[in-house]
Amino acid sequence: MQKTLLLLFFFLLNGCSLNSILALGEVDKVQIVKQNTYLAHYRAYFTRSQLKPIKKNKKYLYFYNKKKKDLALLLHRSNKYYLYSLYHPNMGKITISSHKKTRYSDIVKALKRKGYFASSPHAVGATSKVALRRYKGIKTLLVDIKDYRTLQEKYQRAIRTYNANKIEKIKTLLPHVLIANYFKKYNKQATTSIQKEQLKRIANKLHLNKPEIKEVIQEEEEVQAVLAKEIPEPILVEAPAPFDYYAQEASYYELDSYLTDSASKDKLSFNQYTQLNKRHAQLKEAKILKEGSLEELISLYKTNKNPKYKSRILELMKEAQK
Repeated sequence: MQKTLLLLFFFLLNGCSLNSILALGEVDKVQIVKQNTYLAHYRAYFTRSQLKPIKKNKKYLYFYNKKKKDLALLLHRSNKYYLYSLYHPNMGKITISSHKKTRYSDIVKALKRKGYFASSPHAVGATSKVALRRYKGIKTLLVDIKDYRTLQEKYQRAIRTYNANKIEKIKTLLPHVLIANYFKKYNKQATTSIQKEQLKRIANKLHLNKPEIKEVIQEEEEVQAVLAKEIPEPILVEAPAPFDYYAQEASYYELDSYLTDSASKDKLSFNQYTQLNKRHAQLKEAKILKEGSLEELISLYKTNKNPKYKSRILELMKEAQK
């Protein structure tokens, strides 16, 4: 008790308000704002006064664990790296100690062993807003995440099977950025009048024929930890360079759209274009193995003799027998 009082006294002597001291127990924690069948909304305030760059002056990076279905945020303070789970608020943060010779690649390897890989919200069916905010006198990084994976998968299934009935009763809106490229891909492949009519119904449901209205985060926060007024600061913009993003984070549909755009290709060097093409082929193969029909996989296996295709074919045949 005596140590706690001395600590409070020390902070007060250094100009910290009692409100700011109490707020220290509310930051660096993820709060659930909203959860329903198709949307999970998370928000967190991370202290930013001691943040150090992680990679190319970026002070935060996203990582994703496919097995745990967890999007996480990496921050660097002092001689430690901290990975905060955004989808599982009760999960403790992962701490990695570092020293002067520690490289970013060393951190990536350490996180890889724990199942986390560099990613982005869009690549895993989520949207994000990051801004600079002053929370109860503390300078923080506001991270606001909306997870639409379930809704995205439902729309993708409806588009892929040309069946609008699957999404007729859904009221939750899906941001265009999470479905537009997927829709365009199958819209190009539609040949029959029935398929085109089904896609038209889906497009109307998604409002793809109208400009998307940007959502504004309310200043009156919905989580228990946010009780005081905020003093807005300039929005933090840390958009990755186009090549870096498409070489490491972009989804198959984002990369496919980028490479088919002549204006985009003109900005790339020969080596960059070759590298992106290689990643595009890898992502395409992964997509086919995950989503391809039995007939499509058999047809491709006849030409490429890829053992991965054979394994997937046998797997689908076993499922069909069941």
